[in-house]
Amino acid sequence: MKHRYFTILSLLGGLTLPAQAQVPGITVHSAGKPYVFNPAFVVLRSADNPGLALKPAGIPKVAYNVLTWKMKDRSKSDFRQQKIDASVAGDGFDDKILRGKSEWRTANIYNVGEQTEMLPVSAVTKGDTVFFRYADNPAFRLSAYSITTAKPYPVLHYTFTPLQAGYYSVGYTGAPAFTTEQAAAIWQPLIWQEKRIPDAAYLTPAFMATLPTTMVNDGRSTVGVLAAPQELPFQPLPTLPNSRFGIALRTKQQQLRPQIYAPMPGGYRSKMNKGETFEFSMLLVAEPLDISHTYQRIAETVFGFKNYRRNDIASLNTALDNIVAYSLSHYAWFIDSLKGCAYSTDVPGAVKNVSSLNPLEIALVKDDAAMFEQRAYPLMEFMLSREKFLFSLDSTQKIQSPSRKLRGPVAPLSELGALYATFGRNNDFYLQMMQQEYGKSRVRNLDVKEKGNNWINAMHLYKATGDAAYLRTAKEKADVYLKQRVRTAQTAFNDPFAGSFFFWPSYTDRWIELSELYELTGDTAYLNAAVQGARNYTLFTWMAPGIPDSMVTVNKGGKAPMYNYLRSKGHTQMYFPEEKAPAWRLSETGLTPESSGTATGHRGIFMANYAPWMLRIGHYAKDTFLINVAKAAVIGRYRNFPGYHINTERTTAYEKYDFPMHEHKAQSVNSFHYNHILPMASMLIDYLVTDAVTRSKGAISFPAEYIEGYAYLQNKMYGMRPGTFYTEKDAQLWMPANLLRISNVELNYVAARKDDQLLLAFTNQSGQPVTTDVTVNPQLVKFSGNSSVDVFAGAANKLQDSTFTVTVPADGIAAVSLQNVTPQLSFQHLLLKNTPDNSKDYAKLSTGNAHAMLFKLGGYGRRLYVYLEDDDNKVRRATLHYGNETMTDSTYPFEFTVPLKDGQRIRCWLSLTDINGKTTQSEKVTLGKKE
Repeated sequence: MKHRYFTILSLLGGLTLPAQAQVPGITVHSAGKPYVFNPAFVVLRSADNPGLALKPAGIPKVAYNVLTWKMKDRSKSDFRQQKIDASVAGDGFDDKILRGKSEWRTANIYNVGEQTEMLPVSAVTKGDTVFFRYADNPAFRLSAYSITTAKPYPVLHYTFTPLQAGYYSVGYTGAPAFTTEQAAAIWQPLIWQEKRIPDAAYLTPAFMATLPTTMVNDGRSTVGVLAAPQELPFQPLPTLPNSRFGIALRTKQQQLRPQIYAPMPGGYRSKMNKGETFEFSMLLVAEPLDISHTYQRIAETVFGFKNYRRNDIASLNTALDNIVAYSLSHYAWFIDSLKGCAYSTDVPGAVKNVSSLNPLEIALVKDDAAMFEQRAYPLMEFMLSREKFLFSLDSTQKIQSPSRKLRGPVAPLSELGALYATFGRNNDFYLQMMQQEYGKSRVRNLDVKEKGNNWINAMHLYKATGDAAYLRTAKEKADVYLKQRVRTAQTAFNDPFAGSFFFWPSYTDRWIELSELYELTGDTAYLNAAVQGARNYTLFTWMAPGIPDSMVTVNKGGKAPMYNYLRSKGHTQMYFPEEKAPAWRLSETGLTPESSGTATGHRGIFMANYAPWMLRIGHYAKDTFLINVAKAAVIGRYRNFPGYHINTERTTAYEKYDFPMHEHKAQSVNSFHYNHILPMASMLIDYLVTDAVTRSKGAISFPAEYIEGYAYLQNKMYGMRPGTFYTEKDAQLWMPANLLRISNVELNYVAARKDDQLLLAFTNQSGQPVTTDVTVNPQLVKFSGNSSVDVFAGAANKLQDSTFTVTVPADGIAAVSLQNVTPQLSFQHLLLKNTPDNSKDYAKLSTGNAHAMLFKLGGYGRRLYVYLEDDDNKVRRATLHYGNETMTDSTYPFEFTVPLKDGQRIRCWLSLTDINGKTTQSEKVTLGKKE
């Protein structure tokens, strides 16, 4: 870049400085300021294995594991092992890390081993290379050189040779140092960003570094020391046992200085024999950019990040259809009696759901009555009745703090608003619940307490009610949030919106909700804050190792990799053919680890719910990095539900159509969290629609609700109202399974219907133009002799039977309208039929602390739902009386569902038998009565 150039102070070609002279450093100019990188090192030596081990950091409210080492000197054993609660267990939590024996340990790299500081005694320049010589030491030899004209950054390389056997580490300690006050922002993967300074000189191992550097920004430039790409190879998959180096930021003097230690003390290759040689290269970084843009520049120029993925194995629509079909199969392990997805991977016997909006959206968009009946409606009942997302009948279960109580709604306020809007604002109990939840706090997931009265919930109440007072409150509180959280660099882990720090959204600002507020108000202050938060979120996405242009052999011997956690649970070996696959398809680049607390085992998770948001925000801000990260996270990764994560080895197992088609104990490549299946389908719908919206520059647009869920599982919800498709208004998303057969897998599509039209938009995921045949399923769309094709964008030839040819530009879009056709509707139009109905829909019964609700489901019908808060510690048997019918439930949870005819009133009451055999009858209530 024009604002950065390199010099060697006072060094002339061929000049050798005398031993007593101070050898100048390498100076990199950035934004008009010189940054001096001195050729200074420290050598750490231990005669015995220093016992490297990951341990919980013990940072208040933060789940994170850090490297530690054994100490013989108690005065240096400054690490205090954290006692881990029994609730912290399950997939991703390693007992060897969390509950290993307590020992004298340190997490400060400067406490490890015998330390020898090394400064050069002379230097010689030859052309663009400077050779540094260091004084002899009886235990080792060190030499180094720098290539000052290397692009994009100067290279510093050292060679280390032990003269005595032992455990060694060579630390580069010559980068510019800053005080805390001089630093405008810092970054050390995975958790330290903004001005959250590490409280110790932690060493981040290579396999936990999304880019292999730490960075400091002084308000003008960002400085870092970057491990050269060859030091972090693509194969094998980076893990702790093969991590060749670690990176640090804090110094013993409490300054901030980017550092690299290679090998890590006690780590891979640190045990050296006499005469063995170790070499290492690093790049000296100074950029006139903030940290996130420096991250982008390093990712793109050093590690080759770009728009690198394409569909290749299947379109996203094929994957979506397969995932939806899988979600309704017995392999997806939905427990009907508990109205939830089995969560046995983490909590045996429990169920956990994310949101009723995921299956409701799928049912609407895909015109799928089975999805509504088998998943959406049961989850609606679950979300209104349960206390927490994780429900277990076992009252002794402590893992992840489940609840046994029916003290709902667990549904976030935003979900209540989305349900209220989807069903035509006819169910007033949703609105009443929203207002009640706004005035209280609730623990929904794990032990995180959520405050109801905040700017996000005020925004959702405005959307539900149209009351301008809520919008004023949302903006006033959001403006305070911008000042205190967004425009003020955070110095501690105490964001009240975060609760605890585990999943990545807790470490950034609420950029997703800020983008929602921008869309609602048009105020660019919220967009700018959303862009800032999204870019900070990219710091959790893998940009290293670089991806080689080569094939990789996977599934050697016909065996898929086996995830150790599942091996320990007795899961069986899986078999897939040994094959070669291009490295790019196997890469984790663009994905994140699951969380700060499980990053050591969950390298890259496929639940990339951030992707559609980044795609949309990147479009608004014309930020290609966000757009490319979004695409890298989703495209060309699977044909069906891929399980949760990339872990021990690279494999194509996740790509296979039948990968998820196994019983629970037969899954061993990665963990299956069955409550993720439906959110993943929503994520793909969101990505497909957003891709069409952004590529059409807004000519395609559909209204959306907000799926909040929990953790990182946020997405937009589509399908509940019509939108715009180029010149056509009132276009209804309609994408039933197997709607199209496309001859080229590089095309994804969205489809909508309007009267006698089928509207189709095709997005090309490859860098080459695509011309291909498209066949519309004649069972789903009826054609006549007058049917034809009109083109909005791209090119298409005329229709023959139900087939036409479309041409889509490279990375572009084509859109057509099929005229004079008849979509064969199944269910969608009934659920969306809005007949105003203000009849009574809720009653509270004091007997059994029961709740009675009347669901008004458009033209699809009505449902009576009654549940008791009282459990089997009080009640032995419950009977619902309605009309001349009765239903009895003798098993907790006590709940009843009664299908009703449209417009039918229902009078009901309960009779309860307690554990002592006494029977009590409740008052009688009537729902559906016109008021």
